[in-house]
Amino acid sequence: MTDELRSQDHHFQRRQKAAIAGLHLPTAEELLRGMPFFHDDLAEDIREYASRLSGRVKKRKRTGLEFLATALDELAVEPSEDGVLAVEAALDLINDAQGLPVAECRLRCRLYRAFFGDGHATALIAGEIAYLASGKLRPGDSRHLLWRSLSWAAQARILDTRQRAGVSVQRSAEWFELEVRASEEHFRNAITSPMVDEPESKDSAPAGFAVATWEKEPSEDETSLTGGVVVISDIGNDTTAEGKRVEKEFANLKRRSLPLPGMPELTVIRAHLIAEYPYAAAVIDDVLKSLGGRPTVYLKPTVLLGAPGSGKTRFARRLAEELNTPFDLISCGGLSDGAIGGTARRWSSGEPSLPVMAVRRHKCAGPVVILDEIEKIATSRRNGNMHDVLIGLFEPETSSRWHDPYVQAHCDLSHVSWLMTANSLEPIPAPLRDRCRVLPFPDPGAEQLPLFAARILEQQYIDTGHDPRWATPLEGFELDALAKVWTGGSLRRLERLVEGLREAREHARRQQ
Repeated sequence: MTDELRSQDHHFQRRQKAAIAGLHLPTAEELLRGMPFFHDDLAEDIREYASRLSGRVKKRKRTGLEFLATALDELAVEPSEDGVLAVEAALDLINDAQGLPVAECRLRCRLYRAFFGDGHATALIAGEIAYLASGKLRPGDSRHLLWRSLSWAAQARILDTRQRAGVSVQRSAEWFELEVRASEEHFRNAITSPMVDEPESKDSAPAGFAVATWEKEPSEDETSLTGGVVVISDIGNDTTAEGKRVEKEFANLKRRSLPLPGMPELTVIRAHLIAEYPYAAAVIDDVLKSLGGRPTVYLKPTVLLGAPGSGKTRFARRLAEELNTPFDLISCGGLSDGAIGGTARRWSSGEPSLPVMAVRRHKCAGPVVILDEIEKIATSRRNGNMHDVLIGLFEPETSSRWHDPYVQAHCDLSHVSWLMTANSLEPIPAPLRDRCRVLPFPDPGAEQLPLFAARILEQQYIDTGHDPRWATPLEGFELDALAKVWTGGSLRRLERLVEGLREAREHARRQQ
């Protein structure tokens, strides 16, 4: 390596350390190359970037930039995917962008949305990384960026496949990056192993990545002694053609110790959730109380029982997000057989059990699986019954040695958390109910009308691509009109009422 290249690497590494320490806000290009977020935290990066750009926009004092400044201020207060979309919508309304880093902002917004789980944005970022690799770079950088681009493209395909299957997947930035790094290593080994006789030296490791990422794989003995949990200890019938295929498929998990989600500060989580769900304080306290004193996050099988439209599904998702645990959201409507427990590899449709797939996808021994509307599972016993499978997965004794028919070996799934929603308990068999903690999820009351109506109105403007500034606060007579027809209950009904009010507003504005 030449002195010039060493200098470039050291420069990148210094900036990387500064970014982690909160002394340097990475550029979009540095993030594409793999530099961590500001303070090594997605939300902190969003806040810092939005705050800085907002100040820069306001200094312009130019007509037409007010919407962008407002969107950035809101994003700085509450980093969210909706907030990022609002900033992108504001960028589309700018007529005079002179002196503003619009291209950088668009790219950064796409990157943020990718980490929020947007498959389309993930594919676009894969293209951006590939384009960056095509520039005039030294060979090592170019190869590394190509591996990274392939990894992002693979993640985009996974998200698209899951979406087409009707499965919502949300991941924290930390776990998303772990998946990307694992895929990078896979592509690097697959592409370069037939072409080289010796591994690259540590000096040639791509800038911005820890050398450990590129070092030799630890031995099986070494991995069994690391912290965390070994979920898959062996692959059954690994001498057959199918067994060898499955062995290769799970090579990164076999006898590997996977991390468990660490316990965050519960008082902070309680404050956030109660601000969003003031009517569900009892549920919030009950769930968080069960986590107290544990070093890692684990939720006993829990059913949130409430009326349709009460907000329980979104609450389940927000709970997992606040706990910073990777999770999968599965709609149970139409599920009928026992495939959730895995399908034998001898069939063309063979696949691992749902919790094994969640563990593999998130590289975590304790993800959260959210089963939405569990009462809608069909009760037919043709090809097995999902309720029977869940009974076994909910029992610590059986889940710790779950025999997966695809892996054909025992898997430790005892650290997987199960969170369910239901409109009624009647269709759920008694043996399954007995293994769950049932928490009544209340309906929002009329006293929360101003809070939820304002949130719904603003969100509707964002969803329709309008300027959120049009979402002026609801006036007293408008709230009174809503209060006459919505006295609490379904938030979906309130959404329809607010939509009608918004359309009436726009009609009146057009008539003026």
